[in-house]
Amino acid sequence: MSVFLLQAPVAAVDTANVATAGAPVADTSVPIIDLLMRGGWIMVPLVALSILSVYIILERYFTIRKAAGNPDAFMAGIRSLMVKGDLAGAKLLCAQTASPLARMVEKGLRRIGLPLKEIETSVENVGKIEIARLEKNISILGIIAGIAPMIGFVGTIIGVIKIFYSIAATKEFGIPQVADGLYVKLVTSATGLIVGIIAHVGYHWLSILVERMVFRMENSAIEFMDILQDN
Repeated sequence: MSVFLLQAPVAAVDTANVATAGAPVADTSVPIIDLLMRGGWIMVPLVALSILSVYIILERYFTIRKAAGNPDAFMAGIRSLMVKGDLAGAKLLCAQTASPLARMVEKGLRRIGLPLKEIETSVENVGKIEIARLEKNISILGIIAGIAPMIGFVGTIIGVIKIFYSIAATKEFGIPQVADGLYVKLVTSATGLIVGIIAHVGYHWLSILVERMVFRMENSAIEFMDILQDN
């Protein structure tokens, strides 16, 4: 009899464990879209800035990559044609090569006959224009990196205001009174920081790519002037 009484509670516990194990676990995950919507209207400029940042980063990257080309092969072709005295062929090669370096060299070829100093100045002026084209819109990323966290901070202030307004209106302090304000506060702050980080990284990364491009163009311009002096 006592054995039966001891086994009964054990059986009850096992039954309870089985029931608990079989019960569905509540899904506490929140879809990203729903979470972003909790941030309120302040998310509109932040989302717009994020889209603009990604667009500028991708557009500038592919533009710089396309402009880089193969400067060594191009300058080798220019040197070979200049040694042969084929000025028309060198100009044709520049026209067929869509790159900042080719446009610089073409300007120098069109100035052949003038003093070398004037040719060098013309090449440098074209180089400055080409560099400005490569840097187009990169400065916008720097602006976004600065203002996105500030917009997120504005959302933080709005969230705090909502919390105090809800408490004042209901005369109560609890989860229902602070939940909406906390969502606005945290979601906007996090989004502003993320957008700012993306823009900041993109700005410096693209600036490094442009600096490398400028270094190659300067070396090629020096090589071109040496070719003119040798011929």
